[in-house]
Amino acid sequence: MPLTPDDVVTKQFQHVRFKEGFDPDEVDDFLDEIVVEWRKTIAENDELKAKLAAYESGAAAPAEASAEAAPAAAEAPAPAPAPAEQPAAGGAAQSAGIIELAQRLHDEHVAEGKAQRDKLIADAQAQAASIVSEAEARGREEIARLEKERGTLEAKITELRNFERDYRAQLRSYIEGKLRDLETTATGSGSAQVSAVGL
Repeated sequence: MPLTPDDVVTKQFQHVRFKEGFDPDEVDDFLDEIVVEWRKTIAENDELKAKLAAYESGAAAPAEASAEAAPAAAEAPAPAPAPAEQPAAGGAAQSAGIIELAQRLHDEHVAEGKAQRDKLIADAQAQAASIVSEAEARGREEIARLEKERGTLEAKITELRNFERDYRAQLRSYIEGKLRDLETTATGSGSAQVSAVGL
């Protein structure tokens, strides 16, 4: 199957777990395919250059003969630079192809880096959301615990106020009872003294 530049550009390698990069065997196999296709291209290029050189040498002999026949044939060697430009143009095209391949590989790696960056950001956002929700849940639990504790403390405060009110009422009744007893005792002893004095 012939390898095209689009195959090189669109080639996707499998990611390897537990280490960065691509599967080395897969990359090596793909590079072997590229080498085979480029060797074919170089061989075809060499064959075409040889045919061109043979064609030029075949065309150069009649040009020399016509140069000897006519003095105006000095313009005949002018076609020779055109073939020299063709191999240079082929080399330039090959260089442009390599540059295009490198640019596409670069773009592919940049796109992969951006995808990995986006994945890391999404993972970090998910982790942040998880931490926030966990903190909110803990906050709600703590608020519920504090509300329960406050309810218990308010019940104890109410109980202590009731105890204080009952204690004060009992103390007041006790003191008032003692005062009445004292007044009764004082009144009884006062009348006894008056009658004793009257005697």
